[in-house]
Parts: sequence; structure tokens; C-alpha cells
Amino acid sequence: MRGPTKTSRLVATLLLGAALALGGCSEQLGSAPAPSPTRIAFVPKVRGIPYFEAMNTGGLEAAKQLGVEWTTTGPTSVDPAAQVRILRDLITKKVDVIVVAPNDPVALAPVIADARAKGIHVLTSDTDAPGTQREVFVNQATAQGIGTAVIDALMAKTGGAGKYAIVSCGPAAANLNTWISVQKEYAAERYPKAQLVETVFAGEDQNTATSLAKELMARHPDLTGLVGECTTSAPGVAKAVRDEQKIGQVFTVGVGTPQAIKPFLLDGSCSQSVLWNVESLGYLTAWTAKQVADGKPLSPVNKVSLELPAVKYDATSKTVLLGDPLLITADNVDQFKY
Repeated sequence: MRGPTKTSRLVATLLLGAALALGGCSEQLGSAPAPSPTRIAFVPKVRGIPYFEAMNTGGLEAAKQLGVEWTTTGPTSVDPAAQVRILRDLITKKVDVIVVAPNDPVALAPVIADARAKGIHVLTSDTDAPGTQREVFVNQATAQGIGTAVIDALMAKTGGAGKYAIVSCGPAAANLNTWISVQKEYAAERYPKAQLVETVFAGEDQNTATSLAKELMARHPDLTGLVGECTTSAPGVAKAVRDEQKIGQVFTVGVGTPQAIKPFLLDGSCSQSVLWNVESLGYLTAWTAKQVADGKPLSPVNKVSLELPAVKYDATSKTVLLGDPLLITADNVDQFKY
């Protein structure tokens, strides 16, 4: 048998070299690192309360489905300086997107501008920071919708008359102050026999809200209504009415998370909670943050998920709107697990 010719040996050598070269290319291509997921950092008003825990749950669910990284870092109190420090730390860490629910929009304006100057996207959610360089506001419901629903719920119990007071949270919270403005204007027009006697601020602390509500009832013995303007003051004012044994005399409504407000709905110390699906707000927040990070324009109507098939976007105000408020009562409270 004749051995391999010089030509056949040369061909074999070339083929072997080509195979090795291709193999080397494959190894180099295979070892290239995968692109890092978009890093979204959410900064709530305060950490550890059920409302923002529910938002975080929705954000984590969206992150899992969208392939992004979602983290939450909140201050222990509603001190605006604490939020500023957190944002500065996130700028140092070079996250891709910061989403903040501002305690004080004015205090955050400089650090938001600093983040934008360094190429970090900044959104607001739950609470807006008008007049800053935030790119999009993810709004839970319109101020008009929330404000009118709260007053209608209270007036349905007081007969459209009587004295009432508001226990809000942070005095500089833009969303709460806007709701209060709507409530004042709407009540004056729709329920002229009702009188708002005081507005006080509990700073996102339920025990403080309870104490303030008791003081209001002592100062105004003929008080017939209390509004808990946020998710800590809503159960706080209801507890005050329960503690003072004034169920059926002083009616409360508020913006309370379902499971926190449930005991008070069941015993009648709270008549109704006006809210929205908080987990859906978290989901929408993460989705919007990814759209902005990817440079994808928002449409007037957006299909976000099966649960959020038609989310509206207003280009003029740069606002994404979750939808209409939910009315939570003793009858439907168990539909919501947060």
C-alpha cells in the first residue's frame, strides 16, 4: 500500500490548523462575558412598612420576568437628608436607574441633577418630584381620583356634614399635599356643610398618628370624621377611635394597605380604604425603569403585562398612570394579601 503523498500531508496539516483556529475562536467567543443586567435601585420614603414592602414585591416579580436587577434601600425615617445620602451612595455605585419616592422633592433636586449628569436615569414613583430632572413619574392614581374618593367615603358616613380633621404623614410629601388640596376644594364645593378643622402630620409613624388623632378628638369634642392620609396614618386614626371607644361617633377613612387596615374595617373603626394595587405599582415601576434604561419610548397606551394591558402615558407631564383607585371595604379586603 502506498503511503500518504506530500500533497495529502500538506492538505491534512492545513485542515488541522484550520480546525484548531476555529476551536480557538469558539473558545474566545464562548468566554466573552454576558452583558450585565440593568441595575434598578428603588428608594422608598421609609423602609419596613407594609406599603413599600408590597411595592418591593411587585418590583422583584417584574425583575424576575424582565431579567433586570432590582434592589431596595430606604431610610429609617422620613428625614429628607437620609434619602439624599442614599442617592449619593447609589451614584457612587453607578447603578443604571434610581427610582425614588421623595419625602421632600426640593431637597432631592440637586442630587437628582447630579445623578443625571453622571448618566444615571432617575424616575419617581408613588410620589413625584416636580421641578426636578426626573425623567418619568410612575403614578398610582390621579390626585383627583384619590381625593374625591376619600371625601365621598367619609361624607357617606357623616351625612355630608360635620367637622373632620386630616392626619397626614410627611409635611413636604408632594402626593399627600396634592391629595389634601383636592379634598379641600372638592369638599368645599360638594359638601358645604362639612368643615375641615385641622391638618396634622405624623411623619409615617402609626403610633404618632394614633396620638395625634386622640389629641384632635380631645380638642374638638364634636369631631365626626378623621382622614388618615397615608398607609401608616390610616390605621393610626382608626386605632385612636377604637381606643377612645368612639366607633360610630367618629368615622375614619384613609389610604391604608388592605391587611394593615383589615382589623379596623371589620370592627367599624375604619369605614373604607382608598388605595390601588400596590404590588402592581411596583411591577409597573420596574417595567418603566427598564424601558427608560433601554431607550425605548413610552406609548400613549402600553401593554405592560396581562394584568396591566393598557397603561396610559402622558408625554406632557411625563407620567405613567397605573389606573383608577381601589375602594377597599370589609367585603373585599381579603382579595389582597399585602
